[in-house]
Amino acid sequence: MNRIFIIAGEVSGDTHAAGLLRELKPLEPDMKVIGLGGPKMREIVGEGVEDWVETAGVVGLWEVVKMYRYFKEKMDAVLDSILDQKPEAVILVDYPGFNLRLAKSLRTAGYKGRILYYISPQVWAWKKGRVKTMAQVLNLMICIFPFEKEFYEKSGLRTEFSGHPMVDRVVTLKRDWKREPGLVGWFPGSRLNEVRRLFPIMMDAAKIIKEVVPNARFAVSAANETLAGFMRNMTDEHGMPEAKRWIETGTVYDLMQRAEAGAVASGTATLEAACFGLPYTLVYNVSWPTYVIGKLVVRIKHLGIINILAKREVVRELVQGDLNAQTLAEATLELLTNDARREQLQQELADVVATLGSGGAYTRAALAVHEAM
Repeated sequence: MNRIFIIAGEVSGDTHAAGLLRELKPLEPDMKVIGLGGPKMREIVGEGVEDWVETAGVVGLWEVVKMYRYFKEKMDAVLDSILDQKPEAVILVDYPGFNLRLAKSLRTAGYKGRILYYISPQVWAWKKGRVKTMAQVLNLMICIFPFEKEFYEKSGLRTEFSGHPMVDRVVTLKRDWKREPGLVGWFPGSRLNEVRRLFPIMMDAAKIIKEVVPNARFAVSAANETLAGFMRNMTDEHGMPEAKRWIETGTVYDLMQRAEAGAVASGTATLEAACFGLPYTLVYNVSWPTYVIGKLVVRIKHLGIINILAKREVVRELVQGDLNAQTLAEATLELLTNDARREQLQQELADVVATLGSGGAYTRAALAVHEAM
């Protein structure tokens, strides 16, 4: 029996890890899986996986620093557990701040099993020097963006390009709908601190948009009911109780296909929006300590993955000080009122998405893991 210890630390990682495990089960029918993750992973492999993503999924360097003690204790516990149980393989899913430290600590402590990484960390954006260390401690990197394979293999790290899982998901979620004229979709993120910073700006931008396009309508997709309740409270605090009518729950992919234009918080959702062909503006706003530190370490020109893949600004980025109600309203109005610009952006999004593979991403990732076991 192959024993696997798997770790995912965010909602998106839980989704990707569950997809990988689902495809891996037929290839490794007797495998025993333990680790850290979320509810989707537990649905596949049971209670051996601890659900911690709600706590672990903080964003921003400053926010992580405030939880240093929690993460230190969790790191020590995971390290002890793996060294005690000696699984044949450890699978690390995204979540580089925790997972890369764990991989190095495991090798330092003498772990001899396979360490496999799925959803390659974006060290090409912030710390290229880490690749040499990764090549020393990892046995396999499975990446989801085509340019990453060559980047990692230059260091001697065996790397497989599996394709992006979102390509498969779009096939199952795509509706044969026409976009609703004048509908703006707001996507302020799946974390409380993101919503707290972005949703008020979106409410203020809506007021400006309505002055220019009186028939404009707005919808905001909350990741869960907890966030939806928080947003409802924010509408009262912001003096816009009528915005309660905008709030939807669990409709993110539908809204991405219904809206004529939108704004999306930086992160996984920006790629999802591109896959669904939503003309959107990327928005990003974190605490100033997080932003300043980030600027010191990030080595790329663009923030959004679509722009990184295209090597130019396809999607407009409103980041930190450049993001306010006026700039967001102007960017959204351009997409709402300029048919040519909107259609051009949709074609450019489709061209970039086409580079991400033709489907079967989890299957290829599972095969890579199986062959590496």
